[in-house]
Amino acid sequence: MQQARNLAVGFGVRTESLRFLLRDRDGTYSRVFDAVFEAEDLDVIKTAPRPRRNARGECAIGSIRRKVLDHVLILKETHARRILAAYQAHHNEHRPHQAHPQQPPNAQEHPAAAHYLGSRRLLCTRILGGLVNEYRYAA
Repeated sequence: MQQARNLAVGFGVRTESLRFLLRDRDGTYSRVFDAVFEAEDLDVIKTAPRPRRNARGECAIGSIRRKVLDHVLILKETHARRILAAYQAHHNEHRPHQAHPQQPPNAQEHPAAAHYLGSRRLLCTRILGGLVNEYRYAA
């Protein structure tokens, strides 16, 4: 209850412009917590009680962690942004997707050749120092 009061006091005059408090259904929030904000004329709205409602986000974050962040020592924010941008470009432009019958999203722009590929040379592009590799045939 005291933390709710501290938060409400921290809002100060700004509570006049607020109408809602959106919170999850965690058991740490008691009826007294809600009462503090209702006394400030805020409507307390609880999120829907759906398990695993963030499954897609958690899957994406887990994938980024396992494939990139667990293998790189991040030095500062700009370094993290560069690494995540490189992985995002690979993920969105080159990596095969199930939604595109195991083709990369830009496969329509670069169609595969229909002739015999045995005589073509395979090129490898190392992304993020070799954590991720992209392969393509030489022209």
